[in-house]
Amino acid sequence: MPRITSAAPPLGPVRLGPAARAALRPATTTVDAGFWHTRREVNARVSLPQGPGLLESAGNLHNLRVAAGAVEGEFQGAYPFVDTDVYKWLEAASWQLAHQPDAELESAVDRIIALVAAAQQPDGYLNTWFQLREAGARYQDLRWGHELYCAGHLIQAAVAHRRATGRPELLAVAVKFADHLGQVFGPPGSGRPIDGIDGHPEIETALVELYRETGDRHHLDLAGYFVDRHGHGLLGGEAYCQDRVPVREATDVEGHAVRQLYLLAAVADLATETDDPRLRSAAERLWRAMTAAKTHLTGGLGAHHDQEDFGDPYELPNERAYCETCAAIASVQWSWRMALLTGEARYSDLIERTLYNGFLAGVSLDGERWLYVNPLQVRDGHTDPGGDQSARRTRWFRCACCPPNVMRLLASLEHYLASGDEQGLQIHQFTTGRHSHGGMSVRAETDYPWHGTLTLTVEDTPDRPWTLSLRVPQWCREFRVRVGELSYDETDAPVEDGWLRLERAWAPGDSVVLELALEPRLTAADPRVDAVRGCAAIERGPLVYCLEQVDTPGGGLDDIVLDPTRPLAVKHRPDLLGGVTTVVAAGYRRSRAEDGSWWPYRAAGPDPAPAGDLVELTAIPYHAWANRQDGSMRVWLPTS
Repeated sequence: MPRITSAAPPLGPVRLGPAARAALRPATTTVDAGFWHTRREVNARVSLPQGPGLLESAGNLHNLRVAAGAVEGEFQGAYPFVDTDVYKWLEAASWQLAHQPDAELESAVDRIIALVAAAQQPDGYLNTWFQLREAGARYQDLRWGHELYCAGHLIQAAVAHRRATGRPELLAVAVKFADHLGQVFGPPGSGRPIDGIDGHPEIETALVELYRETGDRHHLDLAGYFVDRHGHGLLGGEAYCQDRVPVREATDVEGHAVRQLYLLAAVADLATETDDPRLRSAAERLWRAMTAAKTHLTGGLGAHHDQEDFGDPYELPNERAYCETCAAIASVQWSWRMALLTGEARYSDLIERTLYNGFLAGVSLDGERWLYVNPLQVRDGHTDPGGDQSARRTRWFRCACCPPNVMRLLASLEHYLASGDEQGLQIHQFTTGRHSHGGMSVRAETDYPWHGTLTLTVEDTPDRPWTLSLRVPQWCREFRVRVGELSYDETDAPVEDGWLRLERAWAPGDSVVLELALEPRLTAADPRVDAVRGCAAIERGPLVYCLEQVDTPGGGLDDIVLDPTRPLAVKHRPDLLGGVTTVVAAGYRRSRAEDGSWWPYRAAGPDPAPAGDLVELTAIPYHAWANRQDGSMRVWLPTS
């Protein structure tokens, strides 16, 4: 595979090294209108500014002050990894500053960076839990202590701050910590005192990005060491913390979903930077295993509340789905690295599905409340457990990993949308804005996902032919594209492996219009998914839809049966949930037994015809649920 160079690599969470072996490199994108612009504006205007106050009230900043010797006190918080909430907020704020100057936000970032630097110990170590509660116990509880996990998020925040502002303060803290880790951790015979890994992967991909930022090969080598030592029993051989089988030998994703996905993001990073074919093969194999049998329709990941686990193949429950918001974010991070490494469109298909559904449901439309878990059903009469596993939106969590994680992905989202290579420019996600790479730039206009038209206008072009590639989504069955006087549809368009490739000598002002058919559709699952056998889900374009009790008067949703023989209709509702497109379906409300029956079973045989009233069902985008009143919700609907 040829090495691809870029004279001015874009700023973003993933910036490949100059010698990286990758099919594609991130392009420079701005998003200035439309769906994702709106969500990012809410993030910038509401969510991010609230971060310092929430971190103050939860005790995260207090811990840093005590560690810095600025105040006296005890550690506050329930977990040893609360420092990461600060670091993720710093990363999010840094990406936002790169996008849009904000004096107040910049001042808050500066104050917190100064606090972090003051809390760091002389040898580079930094972790307020161990500095305040477990002094002298460094690296003695790698399974649960999360010391390297915290270091990873610090490094990612530092890289973001350096790339966004050009300033060195936080990067100096991160490099000092990383150098310390390089003196402490190493394989047997290395002369370093500890052969160990962290129970929660994160340090691995952070070290790769630190190498990309600094050029210091020691950071890349340390990342490779950590990746390769997973699966050798250093933490008891448990799948939960990715220690049951070495990644190069693994055949399936398993254990704690977020931990697995962060580790696999690092595997993709290392395969890219080291051209290691076994790591690449493992990443491709495990991604296929995950998507084939362990991914919910929303892109959500994690079947078990217990240990936040993937579960078995095709074990995809509804009301007990875990689908942690952080797992959706980790999935996007891993899939983007795989898209760059391989050039294949399928990875961006999953990114699209995850962004619009499993990820975006994690934050309320007003940007003030959050979901830690994202079930696909909430039953009538549901008794909410409260806390982090609540099916009701919450202001903050005891384990507050998800809110600042959402903030950082939204703030950096423009870096996951387009790529370039020596042959041209690739548009992975459809937004309004500008994409550019290597002297090529196009302006994009769209009202996606509500409407399926994408208009691209060439603004800058080199004096040679090049290829403009548009991803044709996996869900799309009909489309039309117009290029000048030429017109194609799905029967004759030059589509290969999910990419519509248009090669020509472009001129400024040339336009391409892609029209994707956004007809609503019913989706069924593989019959091995026991939880939804005999059910259907409603989708339109990239959006998964659901029913909410508030839209279904006359009772709850447990009695609703969808009639798949009746057509689906589309209604654009500017008055609803900030403006959404709904899908209207028909179904029946089952009649409750009136014979006093107390037994919910019957003789096996064909399902009886539904007895009850025909009702109109209004389905809303799944990402918009739980923004009005509490009540039942469901994605998968029994069919008559």
